[in-house]
Amino acid sequence: MVDNVVLSASPANIHECIELAREHDLGIEVMAFAFPAVLDGDWRTLTEQYRTWLKPITGAVTLHGPFMDMAPGSPDKQIIDATLSRFKHALQIAHDLDAEKIVFHANFLSQVHSEDYRLGWTKRNIDFWGPLASYAALLGVTIVIENMWESDPYLIADVLKAIDHPRLRACLDVGHAHLYSRVPFETWVRVTAPYLVHAHINNNDGEDDVHRGLLDGVMDYGRILPLLRALPEPATWVLEMDRVVDMRASLPHFDLRVSQAE
Repeated sequence: MVDNVVLSASPANIHECIELAREHDLGIEVMAFAFPAVLDGDWRTLTEQYRTWLKPITGAVTLHGPFMDMAPGSPDKQIIDATLSRFKHALQIAHDLDAEKIVFHANFLSQVHSEDYRLGWTKRNIDFWGPLASYAALLGVTIVIENMWESDPYLIADVLKAIDHPRLRACLDVGHAHLYSRVPFETWVRVTAPYLVHAHINNNDGEDDVHRGLLDGVMDYGRILPLLRALPEPATWVLEMDRVVDMRASLPHFDLRVSQAE
């Protein structure tokens, strides 16, 4: 089975990513609409530009949604309303770009060591994501919730299990799991496996979320990739790396179509 590889494209390297994706029949994850300045600007014109740019892409198109200061588990209703507004806006853009998935962060505050906070956060997230998953279903988009500060995989998995919606799934960011959690990576994969359909892949120095190439860091992808390949449902694998040269250098570690290697 071939790997479903997607390139994370920032506004600065979108055309370079598209060129590489066309060479190897890969997908694109659009980062541009994750940023508040874009969502508050002329996003309609930019959406039309991206529709044109993405036409030659034969792989999966996905979108990274807004994440800065987004708090779907907040106890503050006004913050919840602002987060919901941003997410619905991004979902509409994902629909307009024919994106199959959109990435949102859960943004659990791991510095708060309180069981009451954890229990309340879980309940509020169940209340938040359930209706949003139904909204996403109307648009034909699947939401994937990405781990960022979460200290263990149960935080997101418990929410997904409680809601049990086919349009609400998990995104496992390998670097974040390594940097911000002491739980073994095998546990992350095992616990999220029933919902895991998307993964962000890069390497780092063990200190900062620096988005390096596959072999440029402390994580052992010789161990990690087989775990991801064993998932019950094949996932989209996003090369979330800052430099396109690192994406290109990482491609030989994936199983691509025979025609792509010719």
